[in-house]
Amino acid sequence: MYPTVAEVVALPIVRQGKPRVVAGSAGMQRRVRWVHVAEVADIAPLLRGGELVLTTGVLLGSDDNALTSYVDDLAEVGVAGLVLELGRRWRDDVPQALVDAAERHGLPLVTLAQETRYVSVTEAVVALIVDAQLAELRAAEQVHETFTALTVAGAEPSEVLREVARTSGLPVVLETLGHDVLAYDAAGQDPSELLDDWGSRSRAVTVSERTAYHATSGWLVTVVGARGADWGRLVLLSPEAPPHRHVVVAERAASALAVHRLVARDRESLERQTHRTLLAQLLGQAPLSPDLGARAAALGVPLERRQLVGVAIRPSSAIPSAQTLATQEVLRDLAEATALAARRVTVAALVGVVDETSVRALLSVPLTVGVEGVLRKVAREIHRTAAGSVVIAVGTTVSSSVDVRRSLGEAAHVAGAALRSPGSQLYHRLDDVRLRGLLHLLRDDERVRAFADRELGPLLSRDTAQGSRLVELLRCLCEHGGNKSAAASAAHLSRTAFYQQLSRIEQVLGVSLEDPESVLSLYVALLVHEMGP
Repeated sequence: MYPTVAEVVALPIVRQGKPRVVAGSAGMQRRVRWVHVAEVADIAPLLRGGELVLTTGVLLGSDDNALTSYVDDLAEVGVAGLVLELGRRWRDDVPQALVDAAERHGLPLVTLAQETRYVSVTEAVVALIVDAQLAELRAAEQVHETFTALTVAGAEPSEVLREVARTSGLPVVLETLGHDVLAYDAAGQDPSELLDDWGSRSRAVTVSERTAYHATSGWLVTVVGARGADWGRLVLLSPEAPPHRHVVVAERAASALAVHRLVARDRESLERQTHRTLLAQLLGQAPLSPDLGARAAALGVPLERRQLVGVAIRPSSAIPSAQTLATQEVLRDLAEATALAARRVTVAALVGVVDETSVRALLSVPLTVGVEGVLRKVAREIHRTAAGSVVIAVGTTVSSSVDVRRSLGEAAHVAGAALRSPGSQLYHRLDDVRLRGLLHLLRDDERVRAFADRELGPLLSRDTAQGSRLVELLRCLCEHGGNKSAAASAAHLSRTAFYQQLSRIEQVLGVSLEDPESVLSLYVALLVHEMGP
């Protein structure tokens, strides 16, 4: 909001004095915060920086050291420039010591060849500053009005960022605290160049305040969050130090984004609660309430004369059970991503978190629409929208609400089995998980558990007591179809060493690993053991 030294020199009142820049031309773009008339040589301690000092030099020292010290002191406090009227102390040229010191500091030294009314210069510069401040205030008020309207209207993040780019003329990026890009507006620039290697670039930019300018990177950064829960950063790419107006734009945009997230989460939370209640009833053992179909239809998810498909969505990376709050956060976000995917595909769906491991969804597809096509579209949207990789499993398509429990339960079983070997499929069915799926369905059967314990018990005890890795080596052999060479390579052992370990396994278990049935039994036991209790 302050004028530069060059803009002050261009004022008519200053031009009348026939100004000439004799040193420090590189600093002519410095901002002038105030104008100060001073004749005394020791004025520097009374200044705060940003002043344009006006003097005739009548009280300045006469020797070179005194003149050099005078300029050094002014530069140290950060004055914007020095204007020297000729005629009273020096008639034509200023001493070379003064010129050299100003040039060394890049401090503009401007001489006036004719007598100039310094009071008029002061008035003109102050008028410039006040006008700039008023313009900045008007611009800030307009920014407040614009972003308040966006907030009240519940504008999406893309709309908020579009307004930031339009107002500032700068590219803007909304990122998570983990430096993943959520949204951006390139402001007409090349998006690929804007986002290239964004993660590493962003991690290199740290600021100590909620809003700050990082001069090295040219980033204006403000933290986004509310209620003490920060969740992102808004970054404006500004090659030069941003004016106050741009800081206001960044902060008001961050507030609009924070409010949008809070409102959206509150709204979706109520919707998710309602969906979870209905899903819990559909999954329960008790008979369905007579009004359940009407309640689901009122939510836009009809259950009659429709194709109903149960879906389970789980994060690919397991979260430690101790991190309960983290698990709830991940599943809640995953439920929102699933609901968003269903909306984008325009398929009616109940979506909710009904346990501590997965998100459940019930898709209601019209009889005239192909289920597989809908599933592919929904799965693609979930994979694209979800934060992190996920496993998606679907159950059998049913046509009655009383059969929904079977479809949802089957989807959950398939998701649990597929989690062990997710592969690259869009979604999994029971056919895809094969033996793992069957064992997952039977994992709670005590007879299956007893079988696994009988098969592997001695080997597990040996590993625990002696710190060996026989179970791991047996798994390598089974997973490579009995191919000992491939298994040895996977275990990072020489074939001789691997064969010796296989002999030890045979001795401990009392079986032959050359017998296909023995290997099959051990592999089944390993799969059951991997599923845990």
